[in-house]
Amino acid sequence: MITEQSALYYAKSATEHDAIYAMPEREDDLDAMIDKVAEVLDGHIVLELACGTGFWTEVLATSAASVVALDINSEMLALAQARGLPADKVSWRQGDAFDLPDDLGEFTAVFIGFWWSHVKRNQQEKFLAQLRARFGKDTLLVLLDDVYVEGISPTVARTDLEGNTFKIETAPDGGRYEIPKTYPSDSSLRKRLANATREIRITRLEYFWLLSCRLK
Repeated sequence: MITEQSALYYAKSATEHDAIYAMPEREDDLDAMIDKVAEVLDGHIVLELACGTGFWTEVLATSAASVVALDINSEMLALAQARGLPADKVSWRQGDAFDLPDDLGEFTAVFIGFWWSHVKRNQQEKFLAQLRARFGKDTLLVLLDDVYVEGISPTVARTDLEGNTFKIETAPDGGRYEIPKTYPSDSSLRKRLANATREIRITRLEYFWLLSCRLK
């Protein structure tokens, strides 16, 4: 499951979260990934996990047939719902991506933006197994996350015995939180997903990477 430290930090920092998309040096890469996400998920019935403020939900809504966007934090969901996305295409749910509600429905694709990097190594296989059991063979899985860039990305504060890396973030109230944060290589991503998925395709830019695959 998501760590308590992560959940608290993102709840307290919800109103500042979208600042990561306003960094001018990332603008070209961000525009490219917006187009790519819309293209890859065109026409799909999408479940978005860890939707946050709904930034990527709004992108999905431009091309997907429908979107159910889920997040564990009510603070994030309040900001997402304030975007006023069309109710006939987008619905919002509060819930834990590691313990999905039973009544979510059926989907042809699962989208996860900027959350996979917070999942510890010993939790990744279990998480993928849940998706396979729940949504079945051939469901499209799309992961989007950021690349480590010296001087831009948060500094890695420590590495544990399992190889998980962590960053330290400061919330608006001054609280400091240790958050799991990995920056996987293409080869690491392929290795991690090989047992659970097929047709792995990766697009890597300077600031972001996108992976698409099919559940086995």
